[in-house]
Amino acid sequence: MNQKAKTVEEYISNYPKDVQSILQKIRSIITNCSPNSIESISYGMPAYKLNKKPLVYYAAYDKHIGFYATPNGHEAFKKELSIYKQGKGSVQFPLNEDIPYDLIERIVKYRVEQNRG
Repeated sequence: MNQKAKTVEEYISNYPKDVQSILQKIRSIITNCSPNSIESISYGMPAYKLNKKPLVYYAAYDKHIGFYATPNGHEAFKKELSIYKQGKGSVQFPLNEDIPYDLIERIVKYRVEQNRG
């Protein structure tokens, strides 16, 4: 993770162009699904809050994109996420495979509804 970035733009700019493209696409999905969310860097990665509650986080690593939709985004999509390596509250999308942008979008929309409720 990039602990030194102070903005999401700075965070993304520190990665190779192909990874930057993935990160920008994820960022666009989040901001399009939740235009009122607050974007920041938290725990050294891009973070989004809605209604003062965490929405989602994501991060680039050497071989994967980490996506964090805590506290309940992963459970709601358990079956679809089961093909990916997971940790508590996290999922890893390998960089050598297609990133499931449609799934990310559905998770973000789900989290938006959760934060509104």
